[in-house]
Amino acid sequence: MEKKELPKISIVTVAYNCEAVLAQTMESVAAQDYPNIEYLIIDGGSKDNTLKIVEQYGEQVDFLLSEPDKNNYDAMNKGMKHATGDYVWFLHAGDLALEPTTLSQAFAAGQNDDFVYGRVKVLDEAGTEIPWHKQHPSPEELSWKSFRNGMVICHQAMFPHKDIWTDYRFEDYGLVADLDWSIRTLQQAKSFRDTETVLCSFLKGGLSAKNRRASLIERFHILRQHFGLFPTLWEHVQIFGQAIKRGKISH
Repeated sequence: MEKKELPKISIVTVAYNCEAVLAQTMESVAAQDYPNIEYLIIDGGSKDNTLKIVEQYGEQVDFLLSEPDKNNYDAMNKGMKHATGDYVWFLHAGDLALEPTTLSQAFAAGQNDDFVYGRVKVLDEAGTEIPWHKQHPSPEELSWKSFRNGMVICHQAMFPHKDIWTDYRFEDYGLVADLDWSIRTLQQAKSFRDTETVLCSFLKGGLSAKNRRASLIERFHILRQHFGLFPTLWEHVQIFGQAIKRGKISH
């Protein structure tokens, strides 16, 4: 299939002082055999060699912005603002597109669904895979209501079409804004497609994992906004009870 018949994929990499991991991310993008990619780097004003690494892949990068930002989600908003593709894919510094054929397999037939998604491989600091999808199985039929218990799909495994994400931005939540964005974006989607493939790998340990208490408070506010107070309260009571049973919370 010719390039003009395939949807353009805008890959957005958010970076900040990430000289140790950025090159492997960019290499995984450069290795893609998909012919219609736009690559954007949104850097938060790095002080290390991050920008020198970007320069080494100059021909690969279609857009570079380097300036201070509030947080990762602010940088992601900037990426969406400048993206011109049919779909956006967030692949941050340290994340890896799993195979050179990842995009060509996901969009082989040039489908134009509102929301395309898949799986991720979550790794710990030692590089050991964490069974994330066993703990958070993908729903048989995806909708925004699938997120009533939180993120069932990582944002690194999402390809929302421009028709449903151009009017929505990550709100001013510092830790779990992707939950709110995912719900609001999916509310606009009419067609969905599960690639049934692992799209990328990423390291566990983002801001929400490192600030567990604050992220749970944000999560509660977001879910209450979309699903109501009492259903959200009940859901969190169940989570708390399960955590006690697993011994993660003493009582």
